[in-house]
Amino acid sequence: MRLTDFFLPTIKENPKEAQIASHRFMLRAGMIRQSSAGIYSWLPLGFRVLKKIEQIIREEMDRAGCQELLMPTIQPAEIWRESGRYDVYGKEMLRLIDRHDREMLYGPTNEEMITEIVRSSIRSYKDLPKNLYHQQWKFRDEVRPRFGVMRGKEFLMKDGYSFDVNKESAINSYNKMFIAYLRTFARMDLKAIPMQADTGPIGGDLSHEFLVLAETGESEVFCHKDILNFEVPGPDTDYSTDLQPIVDKWTSLYAATDEKVDVSKHTEIGASLVSARGIEVGHIFYFGDKYSKAMGATVAGPDGNDITLEMGSYGIGVSRLVGAIIEASHDDNGIIWPDAVAPFKVGIINLRVGDKSCDIACEETYTKMRDQYVEVLYDDRNESVGVKFADMDLIGLPWQIVIGPRGLKEGKVELKNRSSGVKEELSINDALNNILG
Repeated sequence: MRLTDFFLPTIKENPKEAQIASHRFMLRAGMIRQSSAGIYSWLPLGFRVLKKIEQIIREEMDRAGCQELLMPTIQPAEIWRESGRYDVYGKEMLRLIDRHDREMLYGPTNEEMITEIVRSSIRSYKDLPKNLYHQQWKFRDEVRPRFGVMRGKEFLMKDGYSFDVNKESAINSYNKMFIAYLRTFARMDLKAIPMQADTGPIGGDLSHEFLVLAETGESEVFCHKDILNFEVPGPDTDYSTDLQPIVDKWTSLYAATDEKVDVSKHTEIGASLVSARGIEVGHIFYFGDKYSKAMGATVAGPDGNDITLEMGSYGIGVSRLVGAIIEASHDDNGIIWPDAVAPFKVGIINLRVGDKSCDIACEETYTKMRDQYVEVLYDDRNESVGVKFADMDLIGLPWQIVIGPRGLKEGKVELKNRSSGVKEELSINDALNNILG
């Protein structure tokens, strides 16, 4: 993509309303624009990152045996009345009346909707277990939306739901998601710590939230230092085996998320206890028959008698992850994208647009990149060098290739790694080979 064609409305100064790094950089880098309080348009650069994150989540959910569907944003109030949550959920739920005077709502979550789908479609224990998920926009009318996409009213969420015939099978489904979440966040170069958590309004008695470590995290985390270097299960993980030992190893290494925790009580950890701050990006729950019992979701068992389904739910804040990644990976100049979620892998900077040798070398490099299916953004603008360097650092692409007349006389270009800051003088082919790894 040529930058002269790309819609990238960058901002030079820090917006006054942006209090944290991710909000500042997302606005300045032209990733989002506010429509109203807590509601944003996703512009091309931001949308590309969002889709990369969505695809990683999809691949890991599918690998763990989940199946993707898509449920509506607008839900009938009657199914929420069945579960007993319609009148108690609170003002965060946006309630609507359609032209036929039917009560509707903009879904803040989907436990009721998925339970209604499964109860009307699955009749026998032989059709279980099932784990269904989607990635859909949600709305919660936050009283104080803030921090950009970190705490907005409208947000993209992956929510999945497991259905099993007994507790043993349900816990196995829960463990699959525990492992899949570790792998999902690791693929984004995030250190995500699973912490035992309250189940809150979702319900149940087993829950973990996944926290990305960042200095601006909203929760103080106390955990064993070994968890920071614990090896995440690899892509060859066999989800058909007993995953409990793996889960137990992880959960044995965390201590607490309560900011007022009495560290002295954790004598089994002792001096190995470390403190950090975390941003919640995922939450998983096992809540048994809370919704299935209330809504009559049963299947015929082996003896013909009805079995009430055991359920779990599994959420990931997809749009929130964009902000969390930036909070965990940036410097004073801008964003530093991990390769897996970067909007483009490399940026080409033409130091002297109009110079024949520079223009030809940039075009050739641009073409070679595209021929190798490398996502490349070519800054072909007639702007100052300072503006080009500042914008490229701001948007944070993993690699920069700087092409100018002085280097070309020696057959060289400058290759810069955004994360390390290391610069090398290389031939165009060697620069390309370095980028391709």
